[in-house]
Amino acid sequence: MHDGRQAPPRPPRRIPAGAPPLTQLQPAVRRTPPPVRRPWLFGRFLAGLVVFLLVVAGGVAAGWFIREDRLSIDPAATRAAYSPSVVRVLATTCSGTGEGTGTIVGNGLVLTAGVVVQEPKGVAVVTSDGAVRRANVLSSGNGIALLQVIGRMGQPALPLATGTPDPQAERALFGYTQSAELVVQQVGSARRPRSLGEVMNSAKLGGPVVAKSGQLVGMVTGTSAADSRIAPVADLRPFVAGDGGVAEEGGRCAESRGPQGAVNPKLQVAATALATQAQKLLANYLVLQNRHDFEGVRKFYSPRLLGALSPQQDRLSHQTTYFFDPTITEVTQNADTSVNVRVSMVALFASTAHQANGQTCNRLDTRYTLVRSGATLLLDKSSQQTSPTPCDGT
Repeated sequence: MHDGRQAPPRPPRRIPAGAPPLTQLQPAVRRTPPPVRRPWLFGRFLAGLVVFLLVVAGGVAAGWFIREDRLSIDPAATRAAYSPSVVRVLATTCSGTGEGTGTIVGNGLVLTAGVVVQEPKGVAVVTSDGAVRRANVLSSGNGIALLQVIGRMGQPALPLATGTPDPQAERALFGYTQSAELVVQQVGSARRPRSLGEVMNSAKLGGPVVAKSGQLVGMVTGTSAADSRIAPVADLRPFVAGDGGVAEEGGRCAESRGPQGAVNPKLQVAATALATQAQKLLANYLVLQNRHDFEGVRKFYSPRLLGALSPQQDRLSHQTTYFFDPTITEVTQNADTSVNVRVSMVALFASTAHQANGQTCNRLDTRYTLVRSGATLLLDKSSQQTSPTPCDGT
């Protein structure tokens, strides 16, 4: 109850010892927001430049791969695709090499090197299916020859390149080895050619040089494997068009020769000791006959044959002959120890040769009788089992 008296004043509030001094609260400071940052134009430019360079680099790389794929060539794929257009050329000639490679460029038309069929007596081509056909030399010049094959050919022609081939495009050379195997090898580009000395032999003269497209861009010419060169497609066009070279005359020599390499008969019978011995004897006989070594071949004749066949008679029968593709089809032992060996083969010769009857290429089916002299087999006689048949169309 209030009695009207004034209340005494309150004592001051005590501050604990060690307490920090009281300070006056400061008013809150208003912070000004930072100014809005303007876009960094150089950064955007740099990022765009990087993206642009990546796109360009990717395009260049893709273009490089596409160009490399277009210019490169795979020999195995090229051989599989275009070998039917390549032929083996064989001839008995007065001054040519007698062997080479050729290319089918039209209906019955084959291009080859001029030195292969120079002054010919008889010419034949062997196609990819093993068929042998006679051929005539239509024209020759500038190291090139155009042949006309007798009989129909089912193999495709290899088209000539149109325009000027890309000088950086890789090229492949088709050519036969001297064992009659067709091979394909890279020979570089026109700008960076590979030395032909690394791949050449005489049987590859006339070999076609092709691009990845399968077009004929050149052909190997020269007088020998050692001085061979690639004739450009521009040199080939006039021959295919019928405007190149001059008509080739037949050789006037009395004795012509074919290729001088080894000829080894194939065995179509079991490879017994007797068969391989007969094979070796006939290989020696055929090689020496092809080389016209009519004295040297006599060491493989029996005493009876030596007395019946003089070197002059041998020369008269074989002075223009070249034997190839022999196959032994039969080997039999007789009771008197003599051996019969039947051989099929092809012979090229001049149309005026002994018993040629106007032909220049025949298939032969011959049986040879061999006799023993100690451990050695010798040729004693031969006889035709069937009449010789012309090569054309077989």
